[in-house]
Amino acid sequence: MLVTAKTCSPSRRSASTPLRAHQSRRAFLKSSASVLLLSGVSSSLLSACGGGNLDAGVPETPRLASVNNFRDVAGAAAGYPTVDGKQMRRGTFYRANALTLSAADATALEKLGIASVYDLRTPGEIARTADILPAGSTSQALDVLGISDFVAPTFDTTGAAVGFMEAQARAYVTGAAQRVGYGELLTRLANGAGAQLFHSNAGKDRTGWVAALLLSIANVPLDVIMQDYLLSNVYLAQSIAAQTETLRAQDGDAVATIESPLLNVQENYLQAGFDQVQTSYGTMASYLTQGLGMSQATIDALRDRLVA
Repeated sequence: MLVTAKTCSPSRRSASTPLRAHQSRRAFLKSSASVLLLSGVSSSLLSACGGGNLDAGVPETPRLASVNNFRDVAGAAAGYPTVDGKQMRRGTFYRANALTLSAADATALEKLGIASVYDLRTPGEIARTADILPAGSTSQALDVLGISDFVAPTFDTTGAAVGFMEAQARAYVTGAAQRVGYGELLTRLANGAGAQLFHSNAGKDRTGWVAALLLSIANVPLDVIMQDYLLSNVYLAQSIAAQTETLRAQDGDAVATIESPLLNVQENYLQAGFDQVQTSYGTMASYLTQGLGMSQATIDALRDRLVA
């Protein structure tokens, strides 16, 4: 399935966003220094179809029907280019939603040689839907929210639901449990052997934040990071439509509309997290070291694993 040009095109500044604020947001990530670098980004790199120009020895990333938000953090095709002229290394880190693997998809996943699976969900979420691991993988639970269970509250308006999602993204930066959890995960990814996979429930929020951090560490341009984040809407399109229809049938059109922001990702969700990094720490580098407690050596090791 190909992503439409609208989905893959670089995001543009809203007319309502003050220019100075927009420039400030972009400046806090070194990786977004120049939009001109995007002129060399192939649309296939921001696609959900995979294939083409694969790294030597790395199999093509499969599309999994039973785990529909599974993908390589480095992107499709040859991997995302970085601001400093390098390229992300495919086959190192994978992201996903809950591993409800069918037999066929488990076989496909086994070919990737995934050694470690990090489950970012709460104990309650894990109890409701246990992972089915590919052969040869070990699993480690890392509850990055630090709570026993996560169930989204109900809302009276769509705006309230959007506000909740933005607040969740900001809490990834400010919350004590979140900072410990994300710091521990990134450290394990840096030090782990073999290919590694991390996932949450839908693979779009907690997982989306981790993927955005990894792409930032690799010096991928901010515009590409944002579009990669938004690809969850493409991968999860059928699931989102099915959940929406279920809500509509059970609770009516109004509830389905109000709760729709919980089912997808929006640019302002990730932007809320990035804005909070800037507000709380000034730079992404300071967030990683001061906020997540990562050493520079660990960050460097992680970058070496991310970039070819």
